[in-house]
Amino acid sequence: MNIAALVSGGVDSSVMLHLLKEQGHEPVIFYILIGMKDKEGFLDCPSEEDIEITTWLAKKYGLRMEVVTLQEEYWDSVVAYTIDAVKKGLTPNPDVMCNRMIKFGSFNEKYGRDFDLITTGHYASTLEKEGVKYLATAKDKFKDQTDFLAQITYDQLKKLDFPIGNLHKAEVRKIANQVNLPSAGRKDSQGICFLGKVNYNDFIRRYVGEKDGRIVELETGKILGTHKGYWFHTIGQRKGLGLSQGPWFVVKKDTNENIVYVSNGYDPLTQYRDTIKLSGFNFISGNPWADLSQPANITFKIRHTPEFNKGKLLFVDGKPVIESEVPVSGVAAGQFGVIYDQASEICYGSGEIDWQ
Repeated sequence: MNIAALVSGGVDSSVMLHLLKEQGHEPVIFYILIGMKDKEGFLDCPSEEDIEITTWLAKKYGLRMEVVTLQEEYWDSVVAYTIDAVKKGLTPNPDVMCNRMIKFGSFNEKYGRDFDLITTGHYASTLEKEGVKYLATAKDKFKDQTDFLAQITYDQLKKLDFPIGNLHKAEVRKIANQVNLPSAGRKDSQGICFLGKVNYNDFIRRYVGEKDGRIVELETGKILGTHKGYWFHTIGQRKGLGLSQGPWFVVKKDTNENIVYVSNGYDPLTQYRDTIKLSGFNFISGNPWADLSQPANITFKIRHTPEFNKGKLLFVDGKPVIESEVPVSGVAAGQFGVIYDQASEICYGSGEIDWQ
């Protein structure tokens, strides 16, 4: 079996590679360059250490390694999507789009067509029912990353495998230490790769700019302060508002008037919603429900957290709507509502949260 192993230099993909070798496979290692510098060197995703570790792994296991570049594709799709979403006042999720469009999209089109499988170090798994392959959650529910994979297509899923999906993070670290992998003690990567070491707000300021606006208390209409653009703020945000007598939470944005609305208190009711509308829906392995006119019992996520929320999925006028059993906080347009079965084992797919 021809396997393309996507290795980043982190502990998860390093152990993934080790497990493949233990199983008798001889995968080809691919390190994907996606971070890039703009013309003034502002964007820089450091890759030297990652490539050093990946090269070390290739030598240790006697495997062929290729460093491939998808920088232009990443800029044209993921970075452009992020900037466009921010301008519209949405809360983008670049990691979701990177998986669909780059790791399992452009990579497969340019380099992966001759391979039977593409493997990664994601905390996820797959299962088959009646000849249909499904994206399934990882054994380690705290580290589960299926929410980042919920926009992939079925054709992409059919070629994917996740060797560490049946392990807890602690087990992955233990294996890495036992076989003396250089990534054993590396911290998990945080943030968006294309930003490198650049502050997120600095990135937004450079490509979207600034525009003074008002911060207004939702309940009273009182002007509490000013901001430099609604695009710097997201629903549910608490820090970085510069307001006294807090805590204050961002609960609404008026993109036409450039107003950020806030509510006071540690748990204001205005930041909660029990009805979440989705704009379209990507069923990864097809629609599992025969009758979309009837509510389906589900679990779901609206952000990357260990917890799964309980609720129902309805289709109103053909559009998907999540009815949460308990109101959830920080629901922001542009995020993805990710749908699972009642047992939180199968990930059916996701839809982008629409304006409320």
